[in-house]
Amino acid sequence: MSGLRERKKAATRAALSWAAIRLTVERGFDNVLVDDIAQAVGVSPRTFNNYFSSKAEAIASRHLDRSRRLADVLRTRPAEEPLWTSIRAATLAQFEPGPEVERSPPGDQVDWVSGLKVMLAEPALQGEMLRAAALAEAELAAAVAERTGTDVKHDLYPGLVAATVSAAVNTATRHFVYADPPASMKHLLLDALDQVAAGLPVPETR
Repeated sequence: MSGLRERKKAATRAALSWAAIRLTVERGFDNVLVDDIAQAVGVSPRTFNNYFSSKAEAIASRHLDRSRRLADVLRTRPAEEPLWTSIRAATLAQFEPGPEVERSPPGDQVDWVSGLKVMLAEPALQGEMLRAAALAEAELAAAVAERTGTDVKHDLYPGLVAATVSAAVNTATRHFVYADPPASMKHLLLDALDQVAAGLPVPETR
């Protein structure tokens, strides 16, 4: 029963986060209230406050939750698998069908990306995103340390790997938001990780 309860809580959290993102993209950050987010999910504002302290935290939580899931999946990969192969597989798992993916916003990608540009430029959100990114890096570093037999407090390696993955995610996200024509976030992120795993070779000039 406790497992079912936790899954329901995780689904509600993901739904609230998606609603906060979707409404902010559609209306702008200042034009969305906590009541609007709660109503979109069919829960009370009090329920929203049980999960998040602000709409900015709700928006940023999607990145944090997906990063935590990546770390969890990384821990389940075969021990003999090369680390970057495991990281790639764990990243790919984030795009498999599930509560978050199923709630991905439908409609025109150009309109969606245009809204994301405005949302990500919101000063009130940027601080929360930085906090979420720091927590996400710490989660991933712990998973890398467990997998490689290193220590996050004494060894550079796990933190360096986590920071590199974070940089790949940030770079892929920027390209997703500003690419013309629109690109696939999944393909951009996997391409970024593949380039890192290959040692970032200098690309051939065209």
